[in-house]
Amino acid sequence: MTDTASPADTPVPVIDRRRMRLVMAGLMLGLFMSALDQTIISAALRTIADDLNGLSQQAWANTSYMITSVVTTALYGKLSDIYGRRPLYVIAVALFVAGSVLCGLASSMVMLSVFRGVQGLGAGGLMSLAFAILADLLPPTERSRYQAWFGAVFGVAAVVGPVVGGFFAGLDAFAGADGWRWAFFINVPVGIAAVLLILSQVRVQANRSTDKPDIAGVITLVLFLVPVLFAVEEGPKWGWGSAGTLGLFAVGAVGLVLFLMAQRRAGGAALLPTPMFRNPVFSLYNGVNTIVGAAVFGSLAVLPLYLQIVKGLSPTEAGLMLLPQTLGIIVAGRMCSAYVTRTGKFKGSMLAGIVLMMAGTFWFGSFGADTELWQAGVAAGVMGSGIGMCWQVMLVAIQRGLEPRYMGAGIGSFAFFRSIGGTVGISVFFSLFFGTVGGRIADAYADAANDPGFKAALADPAVTSQPANQTLLAGRNGAVSLDDSSFLTHADARLAHPFLEGMADAMQTVFLVSGTLLAVGLVLALIPRDRRPETGTGTDTAPSATEPKEAAAAGRK
Repeated sequence: MTDTASPADTPVPVIDRRRMRLVMAGLMLGLFMSALDQTIISAALRTIADDLNGLSQQAWANTSYMITSVVTTALYGKLSDIYGRRPLYVIAVALFVAGSVLCGLASSMVMLSVFRGVQGLGAGGLMSLAFAILADLLPPTERSRYQAWFGAVFGVAAVVGPVVGGFFAGLDAFAGADGWRWAFFINVPVGIAAVLLILSQVRVQANRSTDKPDIAGVITLVLFLVPVLFAVEEGPKWGWGSAGTLGLFAVGAVGLVLFLMAQRRAGGAALLPTPMFRNPVFSLYNGVNTIVGAAVFGSLAVLPLYLQIVKGLSPTEAGLMLLPQTLGIIVAGRMCSAYVTRTGKFKGSMLAGIVLMMAGTFWFGSFGADTELWQAGVAAGVMGSGIGMCWQVMLVAIQRGLEPRYMGAGIGSFAFFRSIGGTVGISVFFSLFFGTVGGRIADAYADAANDPGFKAALADPAVTSQPANQTLLAGRNGAVSLDDSSFLTHADARLAHPFLEGMADAMQTVFLVSGTLLAVGLVLALIPRDRRPETGTGTDTAPSATEPKEAAAAGRK
């Protein structure tokens, strides 16, 4: 089994450098808007949830976004093969901006979750269409150089997002609106600029498909995803063996079967055309992509809660603590891109990336309430380095072997499987956390019963009569409400410590599960053999300067 076996791409239209730079600016603005939104909201979500009285419901703000983005990611890729990239890109940006405005106007966590779903309808097309447009305009030998700039966009967004999100979350009000609402409103000017550039500069698309949209695939995909994710979200409340939970899982299973049947029946017109999966490397690495997406998105959704609630950092401080992760993504991603371009080999980088992510995640799994902050910074840097090494080269692996007519759907599959993994990961990990945290807090209070400081605070009526401390002490029986965690700001530190230790203990479970998932992904990634691609196969790597001259000459022929 090899990493390649791809046919040569068909000729692409000639585009001058000036216009290519403008196209890249438009695509990068769209990607920046999408990536920035995720990092901003991650930093501001605790403040948003406290303000809307729905911390325990915050998973839905992420899950609804991920559900709609997962479904539409595959759809955008396929529709753009049929109707063209430019109109679909404009629609994606317009939906994302409209959803952002609605999110900024939300007055409850339920409304925010619904409007995040509208955002997701647009987000599904921003990344997959950006890579597909690039594939239309550039030959394979030039794509990796431009794709590296896309990686830089995510790196910059990862740096700027947490800081900007923390800044907005820390503002009481700005220009007549709550500060956190500007975390959504900021997308409006960015989206407008992206649309204007793409409308004026992207004109042609080679390899248009004549297939009809796969409506049956969309419907059955929704029938699969929504019941399963709803069951995962509500399972801890209803009980995993309850009729409601099992019924939803059963409906999801039926939806999955129907989706697979619909894809098989649609053939090349499917959302995920079945011929693509005849390439074993494409199939295996999309499996790795899904597992890694679940582990990474799930664990990174919980990490800001650790920093802000357990360690007591402000949103801005928590964002700054994640800068080492961003630095790791940027540096490792650029180094791996250069290595893959020079050698054509990507498996070693991918495996090393997964190992680093495992190391960072298991390190997170050792954190308690008293863990020093420097450890969180270093572990985040290790995690970021693994992300940069793994995902940067995984797209290269997935692109190889795609026929030009499947380019949109194939590249869309990268975002699709990563998003579906992330959606499941966020839902499962938040359910795991909120399903276990009450019991862990009660256990921590039981363990603290003999602590002198805790006993002294508990015996002081002036302390126990405070409303914040009364709310806190309800956790001794696991009955504390986590919809609004702002009471911790005013709580007595001696009484709060067992509470925070219980929360950290529940988070440890999440990180350990994430690390175990990454171990499964590592085993799966070991299966394909890593060979240097043969020259002239249409891959996105050029002959290395260290190759024998005869091989380089053969590649030029």
